[in-house]
Amino acid sequence: MSLHAPLDADAVLWSVSAAEREDRPLLVLLHGYGADERDLFGLIPYLPDEFVIAAVRAPLAPPFPAPGYSWYPIEGLESRDAAHVTAAATRLIEWTDAAAGADRPVGLLGFSQGAAVALQAMRLAPERYAFAVNLSGYVTPGELPGDEELAQQRPPVFWGRGTNDDVIPDFLVAHTTEWLPGRVELSGRVYAGLTHSVSEQELDDVRVFLGKQLEALRDGGPA
Repeated sequence: MSLHAPLDADAVLWSVSAAEREDRPLLVLLHGYGADERDLFGLIPYLPDEFVIAAVRAPLAPPFPAPGYSWYPIEGLESRDAAHVTAAATRLIEWTDAAAGADRPVGLLGFSQGAAVALQAMRLAPERYAFAVNLSGYVTPGELPGDEELAQQRPPVFWGRGTNDDVIPDFLVAHTTEWLPGRVELSGRVYAGLTHSVSEQELDDVRVFLGKQLEALRDGGPA
């Protein structure tokens, strides 16, 4: 499968029918490595129902015997090339434009790889996304053309991670810790004892964050 394959529009799970999506903000869910669109779709009961929620499937199949799908490679030399994260984010932007049109507010919620792609997409198209939720993810090192505009707009970003997460390398956590505060309106929390996963406590915090974003969208400004 091509590293630059477009997202499969037929694999998207929607929280409501097409007739119920008009004039509502869109929240896009981006799963992690080895999962699929059904993974984060199970979070819907924890999320504000004012959003139309779409869970998309990553475009790549990990090497056998890993299950599910991935946004970019994590094995071999390919894993060191940030261009693959950028390519996945570009495909996400293309899907967003096709699914949401130009005017609908769109937020992103990603876990692990999905969170890295969400932040990369926001860096590529700062004007496209109203906010992002980064669960157990990171900012990909390197500069992108939209970084300066992102720093000027300072969109809201929630970053949650666990003290016992042994999946994301320490250098990426350190880079994200240094990078985000100067470019976004950062909120978030480090959860004691949490591994590379999501807890109910974290979901409670995410719901509060999303509620603030809804209020901001209604008021026409950032939260």
